[in-house]
Amino acid sequence: MDSILPHLLAFLLYGLGAIAVGRRCRRQPEEGGRCPRPLDRALLTAAILAHGWGAAALLLSDQGLRLGFAPALSLTVWLAALFFWIESFYAPIGWLYTVLTPIAALVCLLVPWLPLPGATIAADNPWLRLHLVVALLSYALFTLAALHAVLMSVLERALHRREPAAWLGRMPPLLVMETLLFRVIGVAFALLTVTVLTGVVFSEALFGQPLRPDHKTIFTLLAWAIFGVLLLGRHAWGWRGRVALRWTWAGFVTLALAYLGTHFVLEYLLHRR
Repeated sequence: MDSILPHLLAFLLYGLGAIAVGRRCRRQPEEGGRCPRPLDRALLTAAILAHGWGAAALLLSDQGLRLGFAPALSLTVWLAALFFWIESFYAPIGWLYTVLTPIAALVCLLVPWLPLPGATIAADNPWLRLHLVVALLSYALFTLAALHAVLMSVLERALHRREPAAWLGRMPPLLVMETLLFRVIGVAFALLTVTVLTGVVFSEALFGQPLRPDHKTIFTLLAWAIFGVLLLGRHAWGWRGRVALRWTWAGFVTLALAYLGTHFVLEYLLHRR
């Protein structure tokens, strides 16, 4: 399957959505918290469908699954967009549209031109399939949480500086945004825990040892510990505000290094595909 056409189509649709919302928010700043409107949602729906087609084309091959940097990046962003689309029906997170769509558009523009890994794996082991699915869901939710944290940081900085901006009045209260952030992190942490446990089972079955001391394992366990401490701090000591955002960013960067960072170094710096 050729991934170039669907990714470029998704790029155009994500880009159109981002431009439409951006122009409307510049003309009417008070609209900043009201998106997505029906047209925005329609563009996002079409973009997600095209992006999913392209991501599947990258991942699937006749020999098995390609699990390199490009397929993982495309799938993670696609799942993040899909989670946003679903959550936007139930929670006031429309303001994430203005951050998510430009990033998704950029990923869809770049990913088809990145070299694909030569090696593939046959996902015939049920533990491996469960591990891969849960891991991707976890990464996608943490990506959404990171974008959420970006907007919270912008909003908090604007409020502290007392910047007169009409869009501030249309944004949800910081406490509401913070509650949503920790809800996403809580679900993502549970999925990451399952990822670690299924990874242990799969590693034991395939390599004869529960944990391989490689970069991916070390960074994943470190990210799991960071998010675990963050949730414990929230529950036990009421961590919030900048402290919570810093821990969120630290955990996300560590988790990104665990898989995307490792594959980027191996495939594009060390040329091991």
